[in-house]
Amino acid sequence: MATAETREYFDIAVIGAGHAGCEAALAAARLGMRTALFTITLDCVANMPCNPSIGGTAKGHLVREIDALGGEMGKAADRTLIQSRMLNKGKGPAVHSLRAQIDRTAYHDLMKNTVEKQENLFLKQAEITDIMFENGAVSGVKTMLGTIYRCKAAIIASGTYLGGVIHVGAVSYPSGPDSVKPAQKLTQSLVDAGVEIRRFKTGTPARVHKRSIDFDKLERQCGDEDIVPFSFSTKGGLSNKVECYVAYTNEKTHKIIKDNIHLSPIYSGRINAIGPRYCPSIEDKIMRFSDKPRHQLFIEPMGLGTEEYYLQGMSSSLPEFVQLEFLHSIEGLERVEIMRNAYAIEYDCCDPTQLLATLEFKKISGLYGAGQFNGTSGYEEAAAQGLVAGVNAALKIKGEPPLVLDRASSYIGTLIDDLVTKGCSDPYRMLTSRSEYRLLLRQDNADIRLLPVGHRVGLVSDEAYEHLLRKNELIAKEIERVSHVNLAPSEKLNKLLESVGTDPLTNGIKLSQLIKRPGVSYEALGEFDKQRPPLDKEVTEQVELQIKYEGYIKIQLEQVEAMRKLESRALPPELDYSTVPSLRLEAIEKLNKIKPLSVGQASRISGVNPADVGVLLVWLEQNSRK
Repeated sequence: MATAETREYFDIAVIGAGHAGCEAALAAARLGMRTALFTITLDCVANMPCNPSIGGTAKGHLVREIDALGGEMGKAADRTLIQSRMLNKGKGPAVHSLRAQIDRTAYHDLMKNTVEKQENLFLKQAEITDIMFENGAVSGVKTMLGTIYRCKAAIIASGTYLGGVIHVGAVSYPSGPDSVKPAQKLTQSLVDAGVEIRRFKTGTPARVHKRSIDFDKLERQCGDEDIVPFSFSTKGGLSNKVECYVAYTNEKTHKIIKDNIHLSPIYSGRINAIGPRYCPSIEDKIMRFSDKPRHQLFIEPMGLGTEEYYLQGMSSSLPEFVQLEFLHSIEGLERVEIMRNAYAIEYDCCDPTQLLATLEFKKISGLYGAGQFNGTSGYEEAAAQGLVAGVNAALKIKGEPPLVLDRASSYIGTLIDDLVTKGCSDPYRMLTSRSEYRLLLRQDNADIRLLPVGHRVGLVSDEAYEHLLRKNELIAKEIERVSHVNLAPSEKLNKLLESVGTDPLTNGIKLSQLIKRPGVSYEALGEFDKQRPPLDKEVTEQVELQIKYEGYIKIQLEQVEAMRKLESRALPPELDYSTVPSLRLEAIEKLNKIKPLSVGQASRISGVNPADVGVLLVWLEQNSRK
């Protein structure tokens, strides 16, 4: 094919305009990089091919961290939400997680327009088929039409389009999500460059017509009256516009699926790719958890301007006639009409242990990966990686230190460290249980933890940073004040304490000591605290949480200090671990594959045990003396 080199030059080329690609491109452009964002079709910018929802358990944490760092997802979600709920409110604050149902079309339109209006950012409809290299570094990208664009860095954010194949029963065909054509040639270019490629799969449920649902038979699920926004910059004005519903499978549903399981491409052996452990298909649920009499599904609207509803929890690759049969067995869906059938999709992705914590490939300068290309699942995981990749590509070109978030700083840091240190054998999903520092990494304090980082990098405005400094000052002053305020026993106060299940007072007590008691809130004590200053909820929430969990937070901070001591013990990136005496063979193999940059990172590699870490520390001490 003849090629034509365009005169357009870019600092950074972002390949794919999903949630990872949009965040990467926006971050790079906002940091002054001339950035091209390539997508197979402009109609799928920031598309939600699966459920149009943002947030959820642990995922809500990611969105708030993205916002604190200067990303876009939280702002766009707030402006397009149609229902919002805080999950896990009955549990501790560490696992409280925002989840919002989003208007799918409105989100796409808003994010596409945000990209279009961004200075330094150029949105282009083109399939990238080749990445070009010179002297082991990225030098350009080539489109299917043969056009070459020169660049200094490329970020692959290909989602499930890379080598995409859709499966429904016995039918398979090359495709990206929503029947958009896949990217079929880029994989070979990456393999030729030495990138290790693997095959993952995911699935999505059917979309059904609103008129065919009997809502009277379903459980209603309403949104929260007091809506908490994703973005720290959103100040009120949010409202719920729809209701969601819950239904359940039954014995008949399960029998239909079991009777037709041989028609599933997963169980017939036609799909060999690895699927998501934490979001299995309905046939997987039925076969793996055969003792469960029913499974829950959520019936959620796709937006305000459509009659489509999404059946969360019912992804499948069974033939369409089987899908219709098992849906008709569910109470409330007896007459349901399928508008878009469920399907499974296979796609190419990389082994993320090939990446540094900056998301740059270790052996290819200027090449970065983000999102499902790195083996993750979920819009939020993708957006978080895209932001980090975009920032680091820009910082490298500018000659500035990279952005590396450690596990104690954020869920984003945990996500990336898990990927590059431990790898993933199936599509990775963020869970609160993945963080050993959950109490520090609450979604309510994401701005306190990360907004200074976003400001230092250049994505957060001076105004937002100064607002945070004022907020921190007010929090500190109020904690200091309540630690010196004494409350005397009274009949009214004791009645309040007994109503929440805690002992009445017989002597005076510090206000801060009362706040520490389970069930006692800062707000409820207001009428007994005559000197209380007027403070915003964002301040009083932090005052209460920091007082209540002071002891636990102190323990976690001590754990963080110990972890960071190990992180400070740097390991030579090119060290051959077979030359380190007393290391076990398994540890040598794993260490030589990952090439950890610190003893801390080495300690988290699967197959490296505490004795191996001790050997590394001794080796470092001996070599430092030499």
